[in-house]
Amino acid sequence: MRTPKPVSPATEADTYAADLVLGLGDLPADHPDRPALRARAIEAWHPMAKRLALRYAGRGEPFDDLLQSATVGLIKAIDRFDPGLGTDFAPYAIPTVLGEIKRYFRDRTWAIRIPRRLQEMRLAINRAQAELNQTLNRSPTIADIAAHLEVSEEAVLEGLEGGRAYRAVSLSTPVGDTPGFELCDLLGSDDHGYELTELRLAMPAAMACLTEREQRIIALRFYGNQTQEHIATQFGVSQMHVSRILAGALRKLRKHLDPDWTPAGRE
Repeated sequence: MRTPKPVSPATEADTYAADLVLGLGDLPADHPDRPALRARAIEAWHPMAKRLALRYAGRGEPFDDLLQSATVGLIKAIDRFDPGLGTDFAPYAIPTVLGEIKRYFRDRTWAIRIPRRLQEMRLAINRAQAELNQTLNRSPTIADIAAHLEVSEEAVLEGLEGGRAYRAVSLSTPVGDTPGFELCDLLGSDDHGYELTELRLAMPAAMACLTEREQRIIALRFYGNQTQEHIATQFGVSQMHVSRILAGALRKLRKHLDPDWTPAGRE
């Protein structure tokens, strides 16, 4: 086992960190000194992870989250590094850390979760647009991007549409020059008048399934706005009897209007 050098001058920091990883590689997986040496290696290489995370600061994401992702990548690199392959640790660790940060942006920063293929298509479109702007000296068209990526124009349009899910826009966002006019004012809503119209058109056929007395009681109760007590007086029956007739008639109407309807507790 290699003995790690103690921390002294700053010029020896990189050598010290490298020796820690090399020493960790020399230890068997079940060696009792391995956890402590692993923790020291993570601490020694953590400044590198922080520097890599700083590259992506200022892109709308909390730096603490970026640093956490970079640290996860660093830990993965330390755990997977094999000194026996003859490769230095830093060139091995940097792509691993950067990959973890990019995975964070890919998986965590979309306001609406969309399929990964659309996320990757959106990234490919961004790269293609940057390259084509230089080669064409103009903004590329959908056809230009599709030809460059060797995909269909529909795939490009789908990727652009999916890219709109990356950032959500508040419904309280002001729109136009009118004070107090917000984005939510532009959104439509369900018009329940259509449903009511359909119900009114279907009601005559549904009423035909009722007896004449049931039809009269329904009409008096819901069209004439009469109380059950008043209706009972007109028919010479008890209020309880009117209530039972109404309940039975309503069940018939619901069943006629919706054949799949089942009374609660009778499924």
